[in-house]
Amino acid sequence: MRLFKRLIGLSVAISTILAGGAAFAEYGHPTPWQLGLQSSASPVMTDIIWFHDYLLWLIAAIVLFVLVLLIVVLIKFNAKANPVPSRTTHNTFIEVIWTVVPVLILTAVAVPSFRLLFLQLNVPPAEVTIKATGKQWFWTYSYPDAKFEFDSLMVAEKDLKPGQPRLLTVDNEIVVPVNKVVRVLTTGADVIHAFAVPSFGIKIDAIPGRINETWFKATREGMYYGQCSELCGKDHAFMPIAVRVVNDGEYNAWLEQAKKKYASTDAPQKTASLAASE
Repeated sequence: MRLFKRLIGLSVAISTILAGGAAFAEYGHPTPWQLGLQSSASPVMTDIIWFHDYLLWLIAAIVLFVLVLLIVVLIKFNAKANPVPSRTTHNTFIEVIWTVVPVLILTAVAVPSFRLLFLQLNVPPAEVTIKATGKQWFWTYSYPDAKFEFDSLMVAEKDLKPGQPRLLTVDNEIVVPVNKVVRVLTTGADVIHAFAVPSFGIKIDAIPGRINETWFKATREGMYYGQCSELCGKDHAFMPIAVRVVNDGEYNAWLEQAKKKYASTDAPQKTASLAASE
């Protein structure tokens, strides 16, 4: 009875820790004592988390099964318990089992894996398109439909405001509307970079001379952070990605302000030149 109570207590403690980890992850960036993946803010990330947990349970079941087999072999077939070893060389049933079971396991992995890959790679009709250009070492974002672009640089630690995460806060964030399909086009201006936002379940290379694409649909308002995930030089760790998800009204208001702030009649206005003029 005491053992049962201890097991119940342990399970409650683990559940509390896991719940705490999930709560920490609500902010869209890694936090101290966080367990597992960042909490989902898109349908793709929801499927990634499910597939991750599903594989963990499958792997755990296989490991426990192999452990049981090893224990059985150690106990039943050691020299003391089985002094006269069997001379059996073939067992059709066992050979069929060890052929069929791995095939079934691989099928159980492949089916949801291909489904997830299709979800990630099949870009639905976009309501917002953003082009992200990786540079050493910052990002330039373009809104082709609105005809403006701006640079996004990391805010130095000494300039951070209360509540802003270190190494993740930027001077100009991507702004997108909630519950809208956002298509992201990526390329590199110099070397290979990678555009990654864990809470949206997206990570794609930004390669010079090539356009890659991915997509996300943010299901909750808030701030979400990512980083360049391809080693791109000495300041690789200092080119974060920040996405602010807002409602339609706030997005439309920001879009009108951004058109005036960044757009020009000849070419898109860069944030750096704007800041210099100010």
